[in-house]
Amino acid sequence: MKIKYDPEVDVIRITLKDVEIEESDEEISGIILDFDANRNVVGIEILQASKRIDNPQAIEYMVAQTTVSS
Repeated sequence: MKIKYDPEVDVIRITLKDVEIEESDEEISGIILDFDANRNVVGIEILQASKRIDNPQAIEYMVAQTTVSS
């Protein structure tokens, strides 16, 4: 996964999978989803990021682990 913020255009681009984008759709205003040929979401773009996120230049990343009991 890659996360990139472009302050010149105020867009955050989250790449989930580095494959060819077949289609993009803005289902929610300012949030663009990118799909591969199988309609899997492979990318997300957040337009006007500085208006939607407290600090788009600071990225926090967390992995949540779940415990499975047998």
